[in-house]
Amino acid sequence: MGAVEQLTTGDGVRLVYRDSGGEGFPLVMLHGWGQTQEMFRHQVRGLSPAHRVITLDFRGHGVSDKPYHGYRIARFAADVLDLVDHLGLDRFDALGWSMGASVWWSFVDQYGTGRLRRFVAVDQPAAVAAVPWMSVEEQRQSGAIFDVAGLLALGAQLAGPGGEQARYEFVRGMFSGDPDPAILSFVAEQIKATPAHAGVPLLFDHCAQDWRDVLPRIDVPTLVIGCDGSHVHPRSQQFVAQRIPGARLHVFPVTVANSHFPFLENPPAFNDVVGAFLSEQPDPVDHTDVNV
Repeated sequence: MGAVEQLTTGDGVRLVYRDSGGEGFPLVMLHGWGQTQEMFRHQVRGLSPAHRVITLDFRGHGVSDKPYHGYRIARFAADVLDLVDHLGLDRFDALGWSMGASVWWSFVDQYGTGRLRRFVAVDQPAAVAAVPWMSVEEQRQSGAIFDVAGLLALGAQLAGPGGEQARYEFVRGMFSGDPDPAILSFVAEQIKATPAHAGVPLLFDHCAQDWRDVLPRIDVPTLVIGCDGSHVHPRSQQFVAQRIPGARLHVFPVTVANSHFPFLENPPAFNDVVGAFLSEQPDPVDHTDVNV
């Protein structure tokens, strides 16, 4: 599974990460809101040794520190910059799932794409909250999951006395049909590591972002992955792929995976798609294939 190590960020927070090591090209994988680097345990095994897989528990998540500051996507992107600087990575591949994709979009917004070789965005809308100045069509295309009132209500539930049940229901809503009990239990257990003082302000900041203006500035080969059984509508992933120049789209059908967690439900299928994309020889001319 690779060595478990730690670093201290520029603002004094201890972050725990795992580095599979080896000679493969580095792949930095970022997890979603309320989850942990354990989400990618099948990828650390399945994508190594062809890739040097690096995963991270964000601040407030997993076994990293849980301070009372820094729960903004921009700060998380700065934490990732601290990580790749700490590891001396001049070039690397980047994969972000759910909020992890937003952290990479913030990274690109602030620091550019010069250190990225390839990018994989997994099941993240371009804008999570339907703000009033977006048209109905823009809300639909961007994949907005909440309106602002719904986001505020969820935050209040998560911060309130029924927060544990609210977290479970939030996770359960990311699966269609009857999920594998072991996978649902695992995901529900991981989210318990994120306390309300970290998760609630972070969720608000995360959902309030609108990344549509960043997507056209991603100028590295990109793969966008969606899932028919996810609460994130595949239409929103098609929109993301269309906004990123030359990006490819791959949507897993429900016969392959049926949730927001395809890397847990069907690791071989997920690893095959990601591994094939990352292993391709450079070909900047045409990246417009669509696999649905």
